[in-house]
Amino acid sequence: MVCLESDTCQSSQLLNTSFKRGFFSNLYPMIKRTAVERCPLFSVETGFYLKAPGILFVIERKKKQMNHETIQKLQFTTILKEVQTRAIGEYSKERLAKMVPATRLETVQSRLTETTEARLIIDSGQHVPFMGLSQITRLLQQVKKGLILTPNELIEVADFLRSSQRIQKFFEKNQYQTPRLFSYSQHLADFRAIEEQIYTKIHNQKVATDASRQLRKIRRQINECQQEIETKVTKFLRNKNNQLYIQENMMVKKGEHYTVPIKASYKNKVSGTIIEQSNKGQTVFIEPVAISKLNEQLTLLKAEETAEEYQILAELTGLINEQERLVDQAVDTMTTLDIIFARGKYSREIGGITPKVNKEERLRIVQGKHPLLLEHAVPLTFSLGAEYRGLVITGANAGGKTVVLKTVGLLTVMTQFGLQIPAQAGTEIPVLDEIFVDIGDQQNLENALSTFSGHMKNIAEMLRNVKRHTLVLLDEIGSGTEPNEGAGLAIAIMETMYQKGALVVATTHYGEIKRFAQEHDDFVPAAMAFDRETLTPKYQLKIGEVGDSQALWIARKMKMEPQLIEKAAHYIQRKEYPTNRSLFKPLKAKETTFATFVEETHRYQKGDRVLLTETQQIGLVFTDEGEQEIQVFVNDKIENVPRRRLKLQAKAQDLYPQDYDLESLFTDFHERKKLKDIERGSKKAQKQLRKEAEKRAARRDK
Repeated sequence: MVCLESDTCQSSQLLNTSFKRGFFSNLYPMIKRTAVERCPLFSVETGFYLKAPGILFVIERKKKQMNHETIQKLQFTTILKEVQTRAIGEYSKERLAKMVPATRLETVQSRLTETTEARLIIDSGQHVPFMGLSQITRLLQQVKKGLILTPNELIEVADFLRSSQRIQKFFEKNQYQTPRLFSYSQHLADFRAIEEQIYTKIHNQKVATDASRQLRKIRRQINECQQEIETKVTKFLRNKNNQLYIQENMMVKKGEHYTVPIKASYKNKVSGTIIEQSNKGQTVFIEPVAISKLNEQLTLLKAEETAEEYQILAELTGLINEQERLVDQAVDTMTTLDIIFARGKYSREIGGITPKVNKEERLRIVQGKHPLLLEHAVPLTFSLGAEYRGLVITGANAGGKTVVLKTVGLLTVMTQFGLQIPAQAGTEIPVLDEIFVDIGDQQNLENALSTFSGHMKNIAEMLRNVKRHTLVLLDEIGSGTEPNEGAGLAIAIMETMYQKGALVVATTHYGEIKRFAQEHDDFVPAAMAFDRETLTPKYQLKIGEVGDSQALWIARKMKMEPQLIEKAAHYIQRKEYPTNRSLFKPLKAKETTFATFVEETHRYQKGDRVLLTETQQIGLVFTDEGEQEIQVFVNDKIENVPRRRLKLQAKAQDLYPQDYDLESLFTDFHERKKLKDIERGSKKAQKQLRKEAEKRAARRDK
């Protein structure tokens, strides 16, 4: 039989196109005909049987799959990746990626039974002897394309075929503990004839000498030829007449040639063929003429060996191809077991239990945890569907309301996928046709949708599809718009979904929605517990209680003015607000004069070296009168430069001697050379400046 939960099963590709033209041709668009041989994945979910000579048919009803958006928002894709990493085969991982939560009770029960049995094996410390599973699909695809497998690849296939028998024996030993998995293993064929052929003819990653008479004969001839070559080369090396020519007394194989290293200066003294030369050119590798014919003979023998090896590999590959159907069936069966044990491994790691499942829409979680939080999660006890069909959760921000929604949705999806869930005994999960989720920011800039519009678009799509056997999870319903309108709209949405038969869970801060939950006969309020002393949420759901956002309490604890909090409470209760206009004394504008600004601004001195930030030029300050512009000597002329575009590089007092005449810098342009010398630290220039200063001082004294 074939996998009826997934279109990726290899056996499901055996479709008979004539079926479309037969008796059921008018049903074909709605149903799927699948050839059934011996696949273990048959499920009663798929419908009914038709018996025909030599083949069994299954007519599979078209299945509705849970929408992908729900799976993403509930983070089930993260869970699925965790399960995939625990699968061995690549084909197993591919099939896991395409599998979806089942929507039929029988299928969910079957999957949970499989996972439970896998857990029993894992918990007992036993290991299923999976071998050669990781690459088997790729190798079989090569065989089907007519490619010849290499020795390594054949051994990998043989390992897989051998594990088929070992797995069958393994589950036969555990049949009373795992009857479902034992029944699957009985569909594995006996491939001992093929595996023995492969193991006999492939040794140490190459074709064995005894794989055929011809190969044994060829390899014997190769050995004899090689021995004769070695004998002649040894004789050549020992010949005293050749000692002068030989660079090193050894035989060197270059490619398929047996050569002797000869000194380049004597290369014409040795009869033979130069095969190669050393990098420095001091040595040439010559194949002596005495062994040239033997080398040619050896090359031909090697070609015959390759041809015979290819023939043997082709025969072994052909044996696999002849059993294509049974091998494909084994791949499907062992892949199924690999998937089941991947589910079992993950279930064990999260401490999962197998919940009861029902089709009566009863949802009860006992001490359940979000699987991605686990040790950080506060256990959740939750119920819905038995005594009431709607639940409205209230409480402070960051109190855990959204986590409750995600935990409820995710544990349900995991159960329908066939995973155990982190909860306690007494947990019961309904098998639903669909779960609708509106969680998080629905803002979409690409489609010009606000957060509120995004929520409404999502909910409108839900309203078109909700019915019995659906669960709706609504986070902060009605938020993002005017509170009164939002509350009224939220109540109408929940009531409509309820009337259509859906189970509804919503979170809110709105008092009107809380009141609706209290007054409706089939809705119940719930609150997230909050510690008023520590101002921290307890993340515990209290069904039947009404919570509030704790805004006033938190404000009081944060030491906000008591009068303000009293006013807020009064406004909430009375809805009366002060509307009189207050009179305020006019404010005198502070006058800030430019002179005041200038006093606080740096004043430059004549001779200061400055950087003009706009042009990156260097100049000297000529005058600074405290105005917005400063006179700067640059490019052999004096320019007015805005103060904000100057940056001080060095003060004049640090550049020139105390008695230096700064005026000379601006009257004699040749003095700029002296400035450069001074900047460079020239002692000669500084000495000259001092002499000039002394002369000018002497003239003034006269």
